[in-house]
Amino acid sequence: MTQLLSLLTFNRDEPMLFTSTLFWVLFLIFLPIYALIKSKRTKMMAFVIAFSLFFFYKSSGWFFLLLVATSFIDWWVAQFIESSKNRMERRIALTVSLVLSLSVLLFFKYSNFVMFNLEALIGGNFQPLDLILPVGISFYTFRTISYVVDVYKGKIQPTDDYIDYLFFLSYFPCLVAGPIVRASEFMPQLQDNKPATREMIYGGLWLVMLGILKKAVFADYIAQYNDIAFGNPAGYTGFELLMAVLGYTMQIYCDFSGYSDMAIGLGSIMGFNLGINFNYPYRSLNVTEFWRRWHITLSTWLRDYVYIPLGGNRKGEARRYFNLMVTMLLGGLWHGAAWTFVVWGAGHGIALCIHKLSKPWLDRIESTPFTRFVSWLMTFSLVALLWVFFRASTFHVAGQVISGIFTDFEWAYLPVFLERRMTWCIMLTIIYGLHFVPTRIWDKMRDKFIAAPWVVKLIIFILLIQLVLQFASATVQPFLYSQF
Repeated sequence: MTQLLSLLTFNRDEPMLFTSTLFWVLFLIFLPIYALIKSKRTKMMAFVIAFSLFFFYKSSGWFFLLLVATSFIDWWVAQFIESSKNRMERRIALTVSLVLSLSVLLFFKYSNFVMFNLEALIGGNFQPLDLILPVGISFYTFRTISYVVDVYKGKIQPTDDYIDYLFFLSYFPCLVAGPIVRASEFMPQLQDNKPATREMIYGGLWLVMLGILKKAVFADYIAQYNDIAFGNPAGYTGFELLMAVLGYTMQIYCDFSGYSDMAIGLGSIMGFNLGINFNYPYRSLNVTEFWRRWHITLSTWLRDYVYIPLGGNRKGEARRYFNLMVTMLLGGLWHGAAWTFVVWGAGHGIALCIHKLSKPWLDRIESTPFTRFVSWLMTFSLVALLWVFFRASTFHVAGQVISGIFTDFEWAYLPVFLERRMTWCIMLTIIYGLHFVPTRIWDKMRDKFIAAPWVVKLIIFILLIQLVLQFASATVQPFLYSQF
């Protein structure tokens, strides 16, 4: 009983994640019960909410009560906005909701960042606050903001049942790191409560397996060298640092898209369509296309709730570029409370402005295999370079990495690197190769998996588990985006 209670109690050093053995044990218990009561909507919702809140408790402790309080306040505010006919009252209610939601997010995520910068400006003896960042707070804050704003704008009708809204906001597949599913897309599915089809169940299982492969095999393995190189860039040659940058470029994709695949797959198994969050972003031919493929639910959220409210492209060219820069700067700061993230966002903002400014000229260039390759190479190089600021702990580290690549690069280190890190190189080559496999081939593989006999599915699953065991690191690595 003592061991069981310790497993079911929050441990700050061991939060429950999709890669945790405990999660899959509990999910295998959860799933058949869920299937039995799926058609009984009220019981199903109560059961899923209880599981979701426990999942949040195991990830963030008693902060799960914060989510409950947030959900109740915003549900009530949405009801008030819908019922009120007074425009000023509606605006005040919306403002109160936004201030409360953003205040909680700002306190937990940016208090130390603000005080650290104040100390640098005016002096003092700053002691960081011992704050635990509730897992997924950025993601569920964005979802509740979109709900209240959409009700205010009349885009959706608020739900009359608080339990429906709590189900939406606490739904465990989306809780830790998205996708940022909106109420307008999710609530109709909850109301219909249709059973999951065979295609949804086995298509979801396919996505979950892909997510495990990306995260537990690819991302976690190549991260081991990346962490060493970024931890001491002065001790590595330019060639080795370039390999670390290329490794991190694919690590963060495999890590985050792997989580998204698992989340979307779990939702599909349960009968919910959570959309798409990544669409092979490193195939992009320009930075605008990259942001249409990378973290799609975040980029569309920033577009609809930051860029367009600022004026979008409706108030002249100068204002358009200003709005774009503000949006990307906020997007960078959202990812982390550090100036390196702001620079990362600013870099993408500048690149987007330059692309849109030069688009009339670019459109006149003939599309050939050569021009498409050059466009891809320039886009990929820029994205990879900016990932250095995203990964580096300080500007000094980022500067060491970039200067090392451009001042100490020699191809002569290639044979030595291959000899010492052959498995890592093979792994990275496979990842990049799989990323550029045509989408239609991936779709055919998924369809064949869905249609395959259960024995074939079992064999594929066993092979996946063997790969995980073969390449797993000593400890379960947290998802990178669970920190944001």
